[in-house]
Amino acid sequence: MNQTAEIVAPQQDQPLVQVSGLEVRFKSPDRTVHAVNGVDLTLKRGEILTILGESGSGKSVTLRTLMRLLPERRTQLKGQVSVDGRDVLAMPQRELRRFRGRTAAMIFQEPMLAFDPVFTIGQQIAETVCRHEGVSHKEGLARALELFELVRIPSARRRLANYPHELSGGMSQRAMIALALSCRPRLLLADEPTTALDATVQIQILLLLRELQRELDMSVIFVTHDMGVANEISDRIAVMYGGRIVETGKVGEIIAQPRHPYTLGLMNSRASGELKGQRLEAIPGSPPDLATLPSGCAFAPRCPYAIDTCHDSVPIAHTIEGQHWAACHRLEQTQP
Repeated sequence: MNQTAEIVAPQQDQPLVQVSGLEVRFKSPDRTVHAVNGVDLTLKRGEILTILGESGSGKSVTLRTLMRLLPERRTQLKGQVSVDGRDVLAMPQRELRRFRGRTAAMIFQEPMLAFDPVFTIGQQIAETVCRHEGVSHKEGLARALELFELVRIPSARRRLANYPHELSGGMSQRAMIALALSCRPRLLLADEPTTALDATVQIQILLLLRELQRELDMSVIFVTHDMGVANEISDRIAVMYGGRIVETGKVGEIIAQPRHPYTLGLMNSRASGELKGQRLEAIPGSPPDLATLPSGCAFAPRCPYAIDTCHDSVPIAHTIEGQHWAACHRLEQTQP
């Protein structure tokens, strides 16, 4: 990997994130896992993009690649990843440490694993602020208190002295958001931050993230497998399967007019009040083994519309309208 990162002065009309032809391989002595297979995506400034798909589709790997958090010894990366005009894949470690936190920050799925259990929450947030902004420990603690109040943690001053295990799940997630926002990042990456929370706390966290995104003028990439969550938080949705983006568009287009058979399957498998007493249409089969992907469309073995061409060749993207496109050989069969 190159040891110099190209820095280009970003223009306001340029996307904050540009990913082109991204491929991620995990190699071991007995197999190679093809986790991401030619992903292209862009994120505008001030936009929320949700990457939607089942577990094992490559969502979290894509997110971690944007921060270069994958184990370098057994990971092969191809393609281009640019964040705020900077080539992430070419950054040396010193620049990468500055990039993490100040330009891009991440909310992890399990906050209890993101915090060090032997230090208080306040100490950890203050240390992050001191490291990136060069302020005193006292100023770092003051900033931590501001952040706790920003994410609406009750009794904020007292909670700064709590250890991670002393907080509830919802409170831990708010503290994780405060940590991610501590250095005012331009890009926030959220890896299924509401999965382990009950429905009431989940909607509170989603509304909080949406409000903070607008207030702080951040761009957000949100990862989830829940169509309801994607509908609540997104400006645009990118549906991912088998390490590829199979459909993308504005949230209203994807929800009202899904065109890829996989997106249709996700929509039909959602529970809703109007379906009370009816059997859900589950997607048959299981997600593909990323170490032995089929030669054609990865969804073909589970797809009700599949023909021989689907098993033989990977479909290219077809524009449906505006920014809405899907990669499928059988789009004419999925017209509403």
